[in-house]
Amino acid sequence: MTQAEIKLCSLLLQEHFGEIVEKIGVHLIRTGSQPLRVIAHDTGTSLDQVKKALCVLIQHNLVIYQVHKRGVVEYEAQCSRVLRMLRYPRYIYTAKTLYSDTGELIVEELLLNGKMTMSAVVKKVADRLTETMEDGKTMDYAEVSNTFVRLADTHFVQRCPWVPATENSDPGPLPLAPILVISEKDMYLVPKLSLIGKGKRRRSSDEDAAGEPKAKRPKHNRDNKEPIPDDGIYWQANLDRFHQHFRDQAIVSAVANRMDQTSSEIVRTMLRMSEITTPSTAPFTQPLSSNEIFRSLPVGYNISKQVLDQYLTLLADDPLEFVGKSGDSGGGMYVINLHKALGSLATATLESVVQERFGSRCARIFRLVLQKKHLEQKQVEDFAMIPAKEAKDMLYKMLSGNFISLQEIPKTPDHAPSRTFYLYTVNILSAARMLLHRCYKSIANLIERRQFETKENKRLLEKSQRVEAIIASMQATGAEDAQLQEIEEMITVPERQQLETLKRNVNKLDASEIQVDETIFLLESYIESTMKRQ
Repeated sequence: MTQAEIKLCSLLLQEHFGEIVEKIGVHLIRTGSQPLRVIAHDTGTSLDQVKKALCVLIQHNLVIYQVHKRGVVEYEAQCSRVLRMLRYPRYIYTAKTLYSDTGELIVEELLLNGKMTMSAVVKKVADRLTETMEDGKTMDYAEVSNTFVRLADTHFVQRCPWVPATENSDPGPLPLAPILVISEKDMYLVPKLSLIGKGKRRRSSDEDAAGEPKAKRPKHNRDNKEPIPDDGIYWQANLDRFHQHFRDQAIVSAVANRMDQTSSEIVRTMLRMSEITTPSTAPFTQPLSSNEIFRSLPVGYNISKQVLDQYLTLLADDPLEFVGKSGDSGGGMYVINLHKALGSLATATLESVVQERFGSRCARIFRLVLQKKHLEQKQVEDFAMIPAKEAKDMLYKMLSGNFISLQEIPKTPDHAPSRTFYLYTVNILSAARMLLHRCYKSIANLIERRQFETKENKRLLEKSQRVEAIIASMQATGAEDAQLQEIEEMITVPERQQLETLKRNVNKLDASEIQVDETIFLLESYIESTMKRQ
């Protein structure tokens, strides 16, 4: 765990959950697994606050617990899961793209709350959608429920592990910590619920004032509460499935840039056919026959079987080897080499960084060393057709930046420089790790800058929010335009310009965070795939 990752985790925890949760989370990240009382002692936090912080972290899958052999429950932070909070906007946007506003709100609620029952999600989302609709229109529970079922069918949401029911005949001693289990076949099994009803709008303050005081209202809901039909069945967002979707989109985009739109559509079809049957960590997709691919192509895609076979042959013969041929039955069996695709995407990212940082001539040398595997300095000068002094300077720049490495091959045991070959090579894995570390530092800097900008203009932001709230309440009561204009003028022209500048800067920082996170995702996927193959 590097200092850059710890700092980024600290910033994310503080931004999402506050200082106490951030203190407990970072302490666990730094020290590893620890029991409850040790955490409270080391952090100087009360036992009650530590318990509440751990509950929050466990609810959001950021901390796991296990019973140690000494009979003590120990808690361990999941740093990789904390870093996934960077990607929350991307998960939500993907759900919106695939399943419209309803899917977006379902995933957003699950991410905000960590774990929820299906009935609670459906009711909350229906209420939120109803509030955005015109007066007289409401969102039906059944419609939201159908979208939830579609998300479960495509594995974007999954059930949480649960405590299995014990037999009453053998009431043994309770374990120190509950053991949660779930079988593979139950992870996406949606309970049969008959959710009947429509979303409700929140009552305005005027309606509350007109009615009885809240304290005096009869509490019918609490006394006559019906049992929840899916009580104990909790759901969470399946982040691995979202990552699989991001990876597939990156592969399709790369094929489109290298070849054409038809090739990318064929690859998209192959990935879509394999998305449920292929595990997210598999190096290859399941083999698919040419006939199956042809039948699964989108309806509006008018290409013949012969043209499809030509495209598949072209993709299989491509040097990047995104698509491979695994057999001749069924018109030819084809797979997508996911590991090679991730390797090509990571290499292209490194090349792009070298070009932006050191220039196009350095990028030429970098690509040359990549292609030839090992080269001496004189060979680099000759192949790249760059003068010796410039080539040496560029090689040393990239060497000091850890983009390329130097391998010594001595002719004699004494390692004398005159009798040693010095070969330049590119270790993609170590270069990817180095770049990933820098990306973590970049995102931490971006978050700190955004927080600084917001803090510097805190007074102005609060004033703007107060003015907007006054205008909204006056519009609801039917105020005249002159009155609204007078309220708007409470914010002066220089203040409006300052607000516009702040908004522009924060948007730019947010966009930069998302772009850097895309690079982080590609590098992490490549490193994970490579480590599993070793």
